[in-house]
Amino acid sequence: MRKRMQCKSNNHGKGGATMKNIIINTGNYSAAKAAVMAKPDVVAAYPITPQTTLVESIANYIASGEYKGEYICVESEHSAMSACIGASATGVRTFTATSSHGLLHMHEMLHWAALARLPVIMCNINRVIGPGWNIWADENDSISQRDTGWIQFYCSSNQEIFDTVIQAFKLGEHKDVALPVMINYNAFILSHTSMPAEIPSQKEIDDYLGKYQPLWRIDPENPVTFGNIIMPADYEKVRRAMQYAHENAKRLIPEIAQDWKKKFGRFNGNLIEKYRCEDAEVILLAMGAIAAESKVSIDNLRKEGYKIGLARVRTFRPFPAEEIVKLAKKTELIVIDRNISCGYEGALFTEVKSALYNKSDAKVSGFIAGLGGKDVTYNHIEDMCKKAIKGKLKETVWYGFEEVKK
Repeated sequence: MRKRMQCKSNNHGKGGATMKNIIINTGNYSAAKAAVMAKPDVVAAYPITPQTTLVESIANYIASGEYKGEYICVESEHSAMSACIGASATGVRTFTATSSHGLLHMHEMLHWAALARLPVIMCNINRVIGPGWNIWADENDSISQRDTGWIQFYCSSNQEIFDTVIQAFKLGEHKDVALPVMINYNAFILSHTSMPAEIPSQKEIDDYLGKYQPLWRIDPENPVTFGNIIMPADYEKVRRAMQYAHENAKRLIPEIAQDWKKKFGRFNGNLIEKYRCEDAEVILLAMGAIAAESKVSIDNLRKEGYKIGLARVRTFRPFPAEEIVKLAKKTELIVIDRNISCGYEGALFTEVKSALYNKSDAKVSGFIAGLGGKDVTYNHIEDMCKKAIKGKLKETVWYGFEEVKK
C-alpha cells in the first residue's frame, strides 16, 4: 500500500508557494512513476523478478488511464528491447525495464540500440546471474554490459531513482549524446524497500523535458538508409562518434542535474557524490546501496579519528576518470565492488587503477563484498576500511573469507 502526503513548500520553479506530493513506496514504484510522467509513447516489457512490480505498476497506470502510451506485453526481453528500438527509430520516446538474465537476453539488441544512437531509457534492477539460481543483488548483470555503449547510472535511494529516470530522458535525448541510458539499482535493497520520494507535478515534468527531437528517424516522406552495410573507414567514425557522445555526457550530466535543482530544489546528478571528502586522507569508492550504507560507516570512523571520506560513483559509463584522479592527488583510495570479473578482480577496482595509471601514485585497496545479495552492513564497511588503512590486505580481498578475518 503506497502512502501519499502533501505539504506546502517554497516553489522550486517560478513564483510563490506550491504543494509537494510525497509518495512513500518502493524503488520500483518510484521508477514506474517517473517513467509514466516522462510520457513515453511506447513501453515494451517482460516481467522478471525483482523487476516485475515495476512493469506491473505501469500496467496499472494503463488501467487507470493515467498512462496513455502504447504498452506492449512481449514474449521475451529480447523482444522488449527490439520493440523499443523499432519505436525509437520512428522518433518517439521509449522506456523498458529488466533484470539479471533478462538483461543478458537483450545483449545483442543493447549493442544495436547504442550504435543506432537511439535514446531508449531502461531500468535494470541489479540481480545475481545464475546458476545457481538467486534473486538477490549483485552488479554482474549490468557490469557485463559495460561495453555496449549504454550510459550507466547506479542509484542509492528511491528519490534518486525517480530523479535519475527523468534526467535520463533529458540526457539520452540531447543532440550531443543521443544514446540509450540504463538506470541501475540493487534488487530488493532498493527495488522493494519503501522510502519517501518527492514527486513534482505533471506540468513541471512536461515543462522540464519538453518535446523529444530525434537525431534521426524512419519517415516514409523522407526516406533514409540506416543499419545497412558499412565499410571499415565509416564504421570507425560511428564508434568514435559514440565515444565523443560519452565525453559530452560527462559534461551534461552535472549540468542537467543543476538545472533540475533550480527547478525542483534537489540535486542528484554529479558523476560522483562526495561525502566528507574535504579534509580526507583516505577515500572510499563504491556504487549503489553499499555506497549509501557507507555514509554511516564514514561518520563512525570519523568519530574514531580516521580522516576518511566517501566518493559514491554514480556513473560507470561514462567513467569519471578525471574526478577520481583529482581525489587521488591527496588521498589513498579504498574500493568496494559488488561484482567480480572472474580471472581478475572487481570491475570498479580495475577501472579506478586504470584511471590513475601514470597520473597518481596513490595506494588503492580493493574488496569484493555482497555477492549473491549477502548483507553488507556499515559495521562490515568499517572493518574493511580499517583493514585497508592498516595495510592488512592482499591484492584482491573477498571480504568475510578466512584470509581476512581477524
